[in-house]
Amino acid sequence: MSNKALLICGILSSVLYVALNIFVSMQWPAYNSASQTVSELSAVGAPTRSLWVWLCIPYTLLVIAFAWGVWKSAGQNHPLRIAGGLMIAYGALGVLWPFAPMHLRETLAAGGATFSDTIHIALGVVTEILYLLALLFAARAFGKPFRVYSIITFIVLLFFGALTFMEAPGVAVNKPTPMIGVWERINIGIFLLWMIVLAILLLRPKKMQVYFRPLP
Repeated sequence: MSNKALLICGILSSVLYVALNIFVSMQWPAYNSASQTVSELSAVGAPTRSLWVWLCIPYTLLVIAFAWGVWKSAGQNHPLRIAGGLMIAYGALGVLWPFAPMHLRETLAAGGATFSDTIHIALGVVTEILYLLALLFAARAFGKPFRVYSIITFIVLLFFGALTFMEAPGVAVNKPTPMIGVWERINIGIFLLWMIVLAILLLRPKKMQVYFRPLP
């Protein structure tokens, strides 16, 4: 694939994830996108588990392709090369998610958690660390406008990540989590938007040279 095609994969992956989230959520009438997490769509026993797992394969492949495109675009821009490597690792983790599903809330509250739930949480933590680090390194790779945008994105991700974390304990004990799905989806959406902006930036190097001055 040409590097341009790889970078376009970043835009496609973000659009695809949003579409999949909406579509799969609609296949489970009892599912509430505001009060339930995305992971519950692929939980053990969820009616949407198989559908979500299979449909997310193209998303994972697109993210890996995009990350490879970022890596190839870096040249001598070392912060961007590091960001590309971190994003390759982030995308590669998508291969592991189907093998470490969480259990439904009812099962967790009844003491039915297994090692799979522990790995699921660990993957979530590592995934968030990887994309936050990728964001910071990419911010350092370019000029002030993109750097400011990335820093604001980082702060917003931390804020809504904290809101999600505050409600998360309610999932394990099957207690109400009225806004956890909203906070989590805002968090995900902010990062997906950042990937689109990064892809567009890398697709237009000649018209946006100011963004390509790495910091000393």
